[in-house]
Amino acid sequence: MLFNALTITALAACVNAAGRAIVTNHCTDPIYLWSVGSSMGDQNTIYPESSYSEPFRTDPKSGGIALKISSIEGGISKPNVSQTIFAYNLDVNQVWYDMSDIFGDGFAGKSLTLKPTDATCESIVWASGEPPAGSQIKSLPP
Repeated sequence: MLFNALTITALAACVNAAGRAIVTNHCTDPIYLWSVGSSMGDQNTIYPESSYSEPFRTDPKSGGIALKISSIEGGISKPNVSQTIFAYNLDVNQVWYDMSDIFGDGFAGKSLTLKPTDATCESIVWASGEPPAGSQIKSLPP
């Protein structure tokens, strides 16, 4: 059983069925998510043992999408509040994905996992809730 963990899933079956981005909250408190491209979506509250899901999509201006996650309600609109970002970008042949933090490590002490459903693709795991050094950019093949 997972406690104090956040699971992010990059679900992509093939190019024709682009798949979904899913964020599941295994923490004991709600977390807050905004889907951001060239414009910012509404705040989504993800309660414990619940998920947020959206189909992979592109943005005509920015290209990629950032799912910005905070443990603070309204966190994206407040100065210097930590955000964990699950970013993805579609191109003709693959889905590029990564995970990063800005304004600190708001989920420090918790486990964060970005896990593709395709077992041949690489996961990104932050066992302590803090990003390791180096690039986290990965891709899902067609």
